[in-house]
Amino acid sequence: MKGGVLITFEGIEGSGKSTHLHLAEEFLRAEGLPTVVTFEPGATPLGRELRQLLLSATLPLQPLAELFLFLADRAEHVRQVIKPALEAGKVVLCDRFVDSTTAYQGYGRGLDLAFVKEGNRRATGGIWPRLTILLDCEVEVGLARTRGVDRFEEEGVEFHKRVREGYLRIAEEEPLRVKVVDSSHRPKGEVQGEIRGILRGFLEEWASGGL
Repeated sequence: MKGGVLITFEGIEGSGKSTHLHLAEEFLRAEGLPTVVTFEPGATPLGRELRQLLLSATLPLQPLAELFLFLADRAEHVRQVIKPALEAGKVVLCDRFVDSTTAYQGYGRGLDLAFVKEGNRRATGGIWPRLTILLDCEVEVGLARTRGVDRFEEEGVEFHKRVREGYLRIAEEEPLRVKVVDSSHRPKGEVQGEIRGILRGFLEEWASGGL
């Protein structure tokens, strides 16, 4: 495969994105592809400190401050982890990335979408996912699967509905990059089978130079 490629997994709380990312990792490694798994926030030393602030259910944060903390985490993450892995020709699987910020801080918190997009662009240095798997599930289903222990899991249903709608709008705007996989009531094996089919088709096209 030429160069490296960034693939992200996105979704609301309880959508199953983390579980399916790790199952996808197993699939890619079995296919002989060098794979790096990472996540946001918290994949670097600075990121771990920021993660504690961002997910604290007891520390009040203004939406703009929250946005800038996520962008700081991302800037460090891209330069320390993602960019070196891509330059080494790895497949990078990332649990949350730019679309989380658009969905949560843009649609969820109501921050200006153009401002959020520009912040993402600057924080990433232009590095963008070539494929995003969006695990979509009903808000009530997702929240029932979580423990409600961090800032976002403790938000109300209406907040999470705005976030979900934001994700689906992103998918509508970028259908070639963002692939929506329903994870509400389907068996895990069925969901993962669909994801592996998407990955297989994408990577075949990537390897042939079609992307």
